[in-house]
Amino acid sequence: MGENEASLPNTSLQGKKMAYQKVSADQRAPGNSQYLDNDDLQATALDLEWDMEKELEEPVFDQFQGDGAENQNLGHPETEDLNLDSIQPATSPKGRFQRLQEESDYVTPYTRSVPKSNRCNFCRLLKVLFPATILFIFGILIGYYAHKNCPSHATSSGTGDPQFYQEILKTIQAEDIKKSFRNLLQLYESEDDMGISKNLKTYWTSLGLEDVQLVNYSVLLNLPGASPSTVTLGSSGQCFYPNGQPCGQDAGEHSSQDLLYSYAAYSATGALEAEVIDVSYGSVYDLKAVKTMKKATNQIALLKLGRLPLLYKLSLLEETGFGGVLLYIDPCDLPKTANLTHDAFMVSLNTGGDPSTPGYPSVEGSIRQKRSNLTSLLVQPISASLVAKLISSQEDRTKNGVCQPLKIKNNENIIVNMKVQTISQFKTITNVFGYLKGSTSPDRYIVVGSHHHSAYSYNGQEWASSTAIITAFIQALMLRVKRGWRPERTIVFCSWGGTAFGNIGSYEWGENFKKVLQKNVVAYVSLHSPIRGNSSLYPVASPSLQQLVAEKKNFNCTRRAQCAENNVSSVQIQGDADYFINHLGVPTVQFVYEDINTLEGPSFLSEAFFPKHATKIEELDPLFNLHETITKLSGEVILQIANEPVLPFNALDIALEVQNSLKGDQHNTPQLLAMASRLRESAELFQSDEMRPANDPKERTPIRVRMLNDVLQDLEKSFLVPQVLPGFYRNILYHLDEKTRQFSILMEAWEHCRLLPSNETLQEALSEVFNSINSAQVHFRAGLDVFESVVVGKN
Repeated sequence: MGENEASLPNTSLQGKKMAYQKVSADQRAPGNSQYLDNDDLQATALDLEWDMEKELEEPVFDQFQGDGAENQNLGHPETEDLNLDSIQPATSPKGRFQRLQEESDYVTPYTRSVPKSNRCNFCRLLKVLFPATILFIFGILIGYYAHKNCPSHATSSGTGDPQFYQEILKTIQAEDIKKSFRNLLQLYESEDDMGISKNLKTYWTSLGLEDVQLVNYSVLLNLPGASPSTVTLGSSGQCFYPNGQPCGQDAGEHSSQDLLYSYAAYSATGALEAEVIDVSYGSVYDLKAVKTMKKATNQIALLKLGRLPLLYKLSLLEETGFGGVLLYIDPCDLPKTANLTHDAFMVSLNTGGDPSTPGYPSVEGSIRQKRSNLTSLLVQPISASLVAKLISSQEDRTKNGVCQPLKIKNNENIIVNMKVQTISQFKTITNVFGYLKGSTSPDRYIVVGSHHHSAYSYNGQEWASSTAIITAFIQALMLRVKRGWRPERTIVFCSWGGTAFGNIGSYEWGENFKKVLQKNVVAYVSLHSPIRGNSSLYPVASPSLQQLVAEKKNFNCTRRAQCAENNVSSVQIQGDADYFINHLGVPTVQFVYEDINTLEGPSFLSEAFFPKHATKIEELDPLFNLHETITKLSGEVILQIANEPVLPFNALDIALEVQNSLKGDQHNTPQLLAMASRLRESAELFQSDEMRPANDPKERTPIRVRMLNDVLQDLEKSFLVPQVLPGFYRNILYHLDEKTRQFSILMEAWEHCRLLPSNETLQEALSEVFNSINSAQVHFRAGLDVFESVVVGKN
C-alpha cells in the first residue's frame, strides 16, 4: 500500500469478504483497531487534519470535491470519487482477486464538511510549490545520470523475459562442449574418483561459483572378482565368458576390463549347475506358463531384459523358486544400427543408496548392516551371442525381413554350470556441489544433477557428456552473474558419484539432508546420459512441468534432429533423479536424445550399462550439436524455474493425468472415479482463482506469491505411496512406459489377481491410489482456504 493508505487487520464487515479494500483516514469504524478505540485519540487526529486544511487552504481541495459531498477523504482525497474500475487489475473468472469498492451506503461516524476559505493566499501557495518544483527537477536529473552510469545489463533478478534467457544461453557453443568432453576423458585416464572430483571442483570454482564443496561417503560397493564370471555347457564342457568368448582366450585391454565389469552388482555369489528354463521377459503371465510345464525349483532362468523393471522380475523369479538367472538383451529388441550381439553389460540390483545403511545416510557413527548381496539369486548378464551358443541356434534369425526372437525350443534340455564371482568392499565416493545463491528466495533450490566417473565402475564414457553439459551451462550462467545478475532462487549444481551402483551418491546426500530438501527443493533437472541416440529428442517430465517442457521441445525441434510425435510424458527413468522423484516428490525434467527405434522397442533396456567408449559418443554426435541443444533446452527450463516469480507449474495437468490414468480400467471403483473428478474441480478452481491472477504483476503481492509457490512445489508429494513392488516408482504419477497409461501399481495388482484367487493385492493398490488422490484434493482445498482466510483477514 502507499504511504497514505491504511490496512485494518482482523476486520470483519458483517461477513463480507473483501479482497484489497482501501480505507480512508476518516472512514475507520470504531472497534476496528486497538489504536482507534480511544475517543481522545480520534479527536486529536481530527484536530490535526483541521490544522492542515487551514495551512493548505481551499483551492487545493476544491478541484477534487464532488458536488454536495460531505464525507471527503482529507488524507488522500483522490480515492473517493475516482472510478476504481479504470485501474482494476485483471481478474480470474471466479473473481477472487477482484478489488472491491467501498459500499455506497457506508457512513463513517466522524463526518464533517470540508472547511471553506474566503481568501486565497497566493504567496503562501507559491512557497509550497516553488521548492517542490525544484526538488522534482533535481530528482529527475539524479535519476537520469544514475541510469546513464549504471550498466544496462544489470537486469533485475525478477525478469521473466525469454529474450533475456536467450542472451545467457547464446554463449553456449558446441565446440566448447566438445573440448570439455575430451579434457574430461584425458582426466579420467590419469585420475581416480577423488582426483576427478577435485579437478571438477577447481574448474567450477574458476568459473565463479561461490561455494563449491566435495562431500564424501564411505559406502559398500559390490565389485567384480579377480577373474570374470563363467558359464559352462554341461553337454560339451565348453566354458564361456559373459560376452561369449571362450574361457582362456586372450582379450585386448578394453575387452579384458569389459569382461570384468560384465556382472550384476549385489548378486549372490557362488556356483550353480541346473537346467536352463526360458522365461522370456519374466512377467507374471510368462511365469504362469512356465509353471504349468516345468518345475522351477533351483533351476536357472533365461531372462530377457526389458518391458518391466528388472528388480520386479527378479522378485517374481525368487518367489517361484529359481536359483539363478542368465540375463540378456534380445537383438530383436534393439535398433538395427545397434551392434551389441557380442557385448555383455553391467546391471545393479541395488534399489538405491548404500546397502549397508538402508534408509539412512552413511555418515560417521552410522550402524552398518552386512548386506553384500541383495538377492538370493545368482545373476549373470550375458551377450546374445552366448545365448545363441547355449541354445545351439546357428540359423538365420531373420525371416522375410522380420527378426526372430531368441528362445529355447520346448524339447530342448540344456544344463549349464554358472559361476558368479564378486567382492564387496567399503569405498569412498564423492559428490561435487556448486551453489549460485538466489537473490529473493535463497532458501528455495533448483537442483541440477549430472554424474562423474567412478574409478570402481565399468569403462563407460557417457558420464563425460553429462559433466561437459552441466559445466557448459555453469560457464554461460556465471558470465551473466559477473555482470550483476542473479536468479531469484538458488541453483545447486551436483555431480554425483556412485551412480552405476544404484545412485548411491544422490541417495546418501538426500538421506542426509532429507528434512531440508523436502521443504526447500523446488525442482530437479536431470542430465543423466543425455546422448543415447541421435534421431529423436525425448523429454520426460513430471505432470506439473509437462506444459513448460512441451513449449521448449516444440520450439527447438529442428530438421537436424526430428522430434518424436508423442507428447512429453511422465515415465520411469534411470539415474540420480530417482531419489528426488520417489522420496521427495520433487517435480523433475530430463531431455535426452534417443534412437527413434529404441523408443518404439521395449522399455527398461536402459537398465543395462554397456561399455560405451568415447569413439561411440563422438560417432553419435560428431559436431556436438546435440550436446549444445540439450544444454540450452535444460538451461532455459532451469532459468525459468529459478527466475519466474510464480513457479511455472501447471496444477491442472496433475488432475488431468490422474483422470487419464484411470480411463479404461475395469477394476476402478465409483468412489475412485468420483474422487478424481473432485480433484479436477479443485485444481481448476486453484488454477483460475490463484495462479492466473498471481501471474499478473498488478495483482502480485510477495506474501501471496510465496504462499502460492509453497502449494505448487508440494503438489506431487501427495502421490508418494509408502510401499511398492521392487523396481516400481513410489510416485504413482509416473508410468512404466509410453505404452501403458494406467497407474503401474494397479496394473500389476490386476495381473496378480489373475493368478491368485484372492483380490487382496488389488484392494490394497486401489486404497493407495484413492488415498493419494484424496490427499492431493485436500492439498488444493487447503491452499484455497488459506488464501481466502488471508484475504478476509486483511480486510
